[in-house]
Amino acid sequence: MTVLVTGFGAFGEVRRNPSELIVAALDDTDVAGTKVVGRVLPVSAARTPPAVREAVAAVDPSLVVLLGVAPGRSALAAERVALNVFDFEDPDNDGEQPVDVPISPYGPAAYFSTLPLRAIVRAWEAAGIPGYVSDTAGTYLCNAAMYTALDVGNGKPAGFVHVPSLPDEAARKSPPHPSMTLETMLTGVRIAIEASLAA
Repeated sequence: MTVLVTGFGAFGEVRRNPSELIVAALDDTDVAGTKVVGRVLPVSAARTPPAVREAVAAVDPSLVVLLGVAPGRSALAAERVALNVFDFEDPDNDGEQPVDVPISPYGPAAYFSTLPLRAIVRAWEAAGIPGYVSDTAGTYLCNAAMYTALDVGNGKPAGFVHVPSLPDEAARKSPPHPSMTLETMLTGVRIAIEASLAA
């Protein structure tokens, strides 16, 4: 069994993306006796879906946990649904800003996460880590990565977890955004993996 964990690099005003740092920390480690493979996805409407498909094909994972940062959120968020749409408020790293564009012209309108969301949230609560089930992964690239992973996953468990900003990133905002330490986020992602494998 193998777990694929993905994150994103810097974009827009996000200089240090915690999802990239979590992927780096988890890559080539074991969680609950299961090998973890990490991949950092491009912040690009054109390149994110192919990168997800390529990673799933190369790793052939038994579980996919995708990560991204959601500045302004105060807790880990296990996403319930991914929509079949690119609709960007801000351009991606290629300078593109699609609006009302389908991710997959022939795909369904949405996919629901196949991770055990309630079990994950209960495990976070037991560990003293703030977390909740979120009903929107947005319409940027986190949503696109989740949609694509579920589209190509062949029924294997897959889903998305949004993490807050790092404290140093949040401190630059006025007023400062909510934040969470990298150590706490990393523990939370490990817990989400463990809960998913147990299910």
